[in-house]
Order: sequence, then C-alpha cells, then structure tokens
Amino acid sequence: MSEPTVQGREPDGRPIEPLEGPLDAVVRVPGSKSITNRALLVAALADGPSRLSGVLEADDTAAMIDCLRRLGVAVELTQPGDVATVSGTAGRWPAGPVDLDARQSGTTARFLPAALALGRGRYRLDGAAQLRARPFGPLFEALRQLGVGVQAQPGDLLPVEVVSAGADAWADEVAVSGDVSSQFISGLMMAAPLSARGLRIRLTTPLVSAPYLAITARVMADFGATASISDDVVEVPPGRYRPTAQRIEADASAASYFFAAAALCGGTVRVEGLGTTTSQGDAAFADVLGQMGCVVRRGTDWTEVDGPADGVLHGVTVDLADLSDTAPTLAAVAPFAVTPTRMTGIGFIRHKESDRIGAVVRELRRLGVDADEEPDGMLIRPGGATLAGTTVQTYDDHRLAMAFALVGLRVPGVVIAEPGCVAKTFPRYWDVFDDLRRQRRR
Repeated sequence: MSEPTVQGREPDGRPIEPLEGPLDAVVRVPGSKSITNRALLVAALADGPSRLSGVLEADDTAAMIDCLRRLGVAVELTQPGDVATVSGTAGRWPAGPVDLDARQSGTTARFLPAALALGRGRYRLDGAAQLRARPFGPLFEALRQLGVGVQAQPGDLLPVEVVSAGADAWADEVAVSGDVSSQFISGLMMAAPLSARGLRIRLTTPLVSAPYLAITARVMADFGATASISDDVVEVPPGRYRPTAQRIEADASAASYFFAAAALCGGTVRVEGLGTTTSQGDAAFADVLGQMGCVVRRGTDWTEVDGPADGVLHGVTVDLADLSDTAPTLAAVAPFAVTPTRMTGIGFIRHKESDRIGAVVRELRRLGVDADEEPDGMLIRPGGATLAGTTVQTYDDHRLAMAFALVGLRVPGVVIAEPGCVAKTFPRYWDVFDDLRRQRRR
C-alpha cells in the first residue's frame, strides 16, 4: 500500500469556516479499519488466496500489510487500494528471526503477537514512540500462559520478542483481563483456530468494547471458523480458515463525524455502506444523537440522521464503553446542547493515541467550554453561545482532529493543529469534510 495522500498539511493548522444553513448530504466514508485489519490477518491465515474489497487505505492498514508481507504473505492491491488479494499461508510463517514495525497501529501491534506464536522462531515487533507507550501487559501475560516466550520492555511495553515453538505446543486455556483493551482478546481469538486444541479464553474482569469481539467472531465466521462469546468466557475450537471473498462495510467511527454535523448544522446526512446489518458498536452513535433530539433512519446499507426539527439538542448521560471511539465526537456536540452531557464507562480511553479524556477536556476548556474530567469519563455543560475560536491541539490523535473540526462548523476562528494526523485512519477526511460543506439544502 502506498503512503496515503492527505489534504490539510498546513504547517500552522487547518482553519475551519462556520457553515451556514442546513445540510442535505450523502457521504461515503472509507471501509472499516476494525474489519479491514481483522480481515487482512485472517486472510493471511487462510488456506489459499482471498479477495477483500472496500479495504481501508490508511496508515494503520498499511502497517498491517507491511508486516504481513514481511511474514511471507503476498498482498496485491488495486490502485487506489480498495481491493486486496491476500495469499493465505495457513499460519505457516517463515521461521524467525523476523523484524516487524507496527508504526502507530494499535490493532496491528495487538493482533499480531498471538498470530506470530503460530510460527517457529523469534519474531520482533516494534512501533512508533506513541505505540511504545500503550499497554500490552494482559496480552503478553496470556501468551506466556500458552507457553510462548515473550521478552518485552519493562512494564510489558514494546518492542517485544515473541519466541515460539509453534501452535502444537500451546496450552488450551488462558486467563486474561478484559478491562484494558478488547484487542488483546481479538488477537488470541483469530490465532486460536490454528492451534492444536483450540483455546478457551477466561475473562478475569468485565470486558470493555464488547462489540469488537462480535466483529472478530463475524470476520472469523466469514472465513469458516467459529467462536462463542459469553460474559466471561470466549471459546474457539480448532479448525482452519478457508479463503473467501469479502466486502468490507463502511467505518462506523468515521461516519460519526458526519452524523454529528447533521446534529450541529441541521438538515440531513446519509452515510452509504453502513446499515442494519452492521456489527460495529460505533454505529450506535447515531442512536445517541437520537436521544439528543435527532431523527435516525436505517436501511440495509445506509444510515441517515436529521438534525433536531426545532434546532434544540438535549444533553445525555450515556455509557460509551461499547462505542468509545465516538467519545471525542460526542464531546464536540455536547457544548451545543441545552443541558449537560455526561459520558461514562470510558476510563480506558486515557491509553489510546492520546489521553482522550484529559486531552479532550483540556481543549474544550480552551474553547470556553465548562467541562470536567471524571474517573471513567467526562462532564460537559452547555455553552455553545459563548465559545471562542482557538487553535485546537490534537496531540497527534486522528480522532481529536476529526472531532474538533465539528466545533468549527458553529464557532468562528477554530483552527485544527496537525491536521495531517487524520492519515492514521482517514487520509481523505478533509476532502470529504469539504464536500459535506458543499451539500447544503437549497
């Protein structure tokens, strides 16, 4: 995959102009990052070549593709890279040593270690400084329980060396905490069918972001493997992955920004490729907007949001544990409601690309919003009429850049620092954002 082309690399930031008038927009967002990186890995573990369409072309997926290629997987991409043909290896990686770089991709870094343990030898996985600061302890400890050698930095941080004698030597049960990241469990799930006895994953704490396990199980099923998920146990029987053709649906996290634009500006925004059949938890963000006064409609492969008919948004108290990536989006909408908004269940997002509680509250306050950090979320009080434009710091976090651009649709003088950081998951965000602005109701 080539380096994504990103609009908006202004050295001093990207100014956002307020938008006059209601929207009447149809938007296409890229394929789901969550599904793309799962499908790429599972296709690499399949018995033959698979064809994936709707593949997200972004930094995170490029990192996965580069790692797979270094593991002997042929990945051929159309130009632009919407379709990928992936040669399956049935988990037979070249014997180590092999060095891999996950860049800033959390899914790549957290999905690969268990898959690497299917091979034989020494595999070294590293990433960018931002990724080196993120937690991996529950995953590495689970691999040790399986009998895999794991040599990480103090605190179980990257870089890590995975030393394996192959999946035939795996234990058939592990205990892992679920309150840091569901990605640890997803990585174990995807590797487990190729182990000799399958795997029983016992969750020692409540699971955060549970819908992501449903996405994992659905991708696995598309390739012929099964997984059963309950509140405290995930069971994966031994099996294999068969090659397949799969269409990747639109990214629900990316869609949230455009649904929020309808809430803030009025009118209607429809996102194509995301409908009633989705397993993405972030698709429920539209329903949060519904609680705030918007109207939500869904078809098989589309979702539509109308801004409040009376123009009034109401604050909500909402547990976002299952749709945590949308917390910055809701934080951008909440100041324009007439009552406070409280987000709960998201203490773990302090360990994302940035501290998404502390950083979001800090930037809201700089805009003039009355907001407070809370142990597992944040409280945002009304104040849209008194906001003042400023340069919003994004902390090299793509979700903060995309979310705070929404504030600029209502508040003059908002500038987004480091706008190019959107390349992590949505390289053409600014193009799509500008196209949205042109689709006003006449």
